[in-house]
Amino acid sequence: MNEKLLSAAAGNDVATINSLLATGVEIDARNAAGETALLVATHANNVEAARALIDAGADVNAKDRINDSPYLYAGARGHLEILKMTLTHGADLRSINRYGGTALIPASERGHVETVRTLIEAGVDVDHVNNLNWTALLEAIILGDGGPRHVAIVKLLLDAGADVNLADGDGVTLLENAQRRGFSEIANVLLAAGAH
Repeated sequence: MNEKLLSAAAGNDVATINSLLATGVEIDARNAAGETALLVATHANNVEAARALIDAGADVNAKDRINDSPYLYAGARGHLEILKMTLTHGADLRSINRYGGTALIPASERGHVETVRTLIEAGVDVDHVNNLNWTALLEAIILGDGGPRHVAIVKLLLDAGADVNLADGDGVTLLENAQRRGFSEIANVLLAAGAH
């Protein structure tokens, strides 16, 4: 039964999901990787399956063996519709992934502007430091491409109160990181925000 639910989630098969749930199948049962049906649906960005599972009470914070949850994965991958559903159904904004980071950090690194905006508005800590000693702002600069999406994310994070002078674990500032990478537009945004 549980494998059928996981399979239905992977196939975005809402009718089967609803049918299985009506028979009392365990909604948060896990596969060998520790993934729930909701996490399987989230991996595939299957919005309808995710909605059916969330509406039926699936745990948006249930983590798999590598510390991904539907909330964290949706945020990291920019699966905005699913992310918004997790946020309205009890997402733990303080939960962290295997790198010790919140959903905001990989969303910033990967250039998911609307996801970053959504997470900031939800109240995720903009200055959370992960296991690499990086914040969302540092990842947007260090792992970003310096293009328009990352410029927009840097502006969003600064507008939300991110510390413009927070350095990485080696003591290299945001401004130095931007300048080293030749990201002049980001460097100018940082300078305008008081970076030194």
